[in-house]
Amino acid sequence: MTDIKSMNMPELTAFLKEMGQPAFRAKQIFSWMHRGVRSFDEMTNLSKDLRRTLNETCLLTVPTVERKQVSALDGTVKYLWKLSDGNCIETVLMRYKHGNTVCISSQVGCRMGCAFCASTLGGKVRDLRPSEMIDQVLFTQLDAGEPISNIVLMGIGEPLDNFDTVLRFLELVNHPEGLNIGMRHISLSTCGLVEKIDKLADLKLQLTLSVSLHAPDDETRSRIMPVNKSVGVERLFASCRRYFEKTGRRISYEYAMIDGVNDSDRQADLLAAHLKGTPGHVNLIPLNEVKESPLKPSRRVAQFQRRLESHGITVTVRRKLGGDIDASCGQLRRKRELEKRT
Repeated sequence: MTDIKSMNMPELTAFLKEMGQPAFRAKQIFSWMHRGVRSFDEMTNLSKDLRRTLNETCLLTVPTVERKQVSALDGTVKYLWKLSDGNCIETVLMRYKHGNTVCISSQVGCRMGCAFCASTLGGKVRDLRPSEMIDQVLFTQLDAGEPISNIVLMGIGEPLDNFDTVLRFLELVNHPEGLNIGMRHISLSTCGLVEKIDKLADLKLQLTLSVSLHAPDDETRSRIMPVNKSVGVERLFASCRRYFEKTGRRISYEYAMIDGVNDSDRQADLLAAHLKGTPGHVNLIPLNEVKESPLKPSRRVAQFQRRLESHGITVTVRRKLGGDIDASCGQLRRKRELEKRT
């Protein structure tokens, strides 16, 4: 079965042409799919014969809600979506004054092994397809009954480890016949895959790149983020400087504050030194505790912030959302996997 929701417009046009269909059918079908229809039979401006052919030859991805949690604190919604093969992924809807933001997954599981993240427990199962990434935005929007204005690729998985799929997703979600969400309303988070950051820079997309840094020195970063053993902090920052030079886009550095691990004044000074001369923004994240991890939230967030600001670094502290609904990425999926074993 052909996953036509993962096709871009030229591919869809060529696919339908092989069926003997005129070019305008591609625009019609693309528009229907990106409105979140659940079957080809809902595409009422297509002939019955074409709908029957599509049903016989094509797959139309539709995830189902396996579990849904709504925060009583701030209205944040966390979805556990069940995919067609039975695997589950997480999506989070966050409401802000400037609009609704959806945080989506790019893989089932993750192989990066970061010590503070529940997403990586159990490793990577598979990459998501473009359609499965689009579906998270579409069906969250439909379930909420509210428009999505911003997207962050910070859910389960490492987006740059699924590079081609993510690029196709960005093309599809940006299309005027689809969700039409502009690149400047999209953030992509990476743990620091240097070669892929360089490839992304060459494309000069106007999205926001967020680097999950979490430590400014190799000893600490390699301990909590295994990817650093093959990358190194100096090489990562060099890649970030190249990214800014090519795109003109300021990078956001994500920094989960971990008690006694990465929250010293010395580490704040070192981070400031790395950022000197290159525009950047540091986003301090109060750590969400993960049951299987011994790491605890830092008690020095305010002091660390002041230390960075004394060096002229722009710093914010991420507002903690969904603290009562398994807020940490991967926790809800992990809980379901453990329940299946008992």
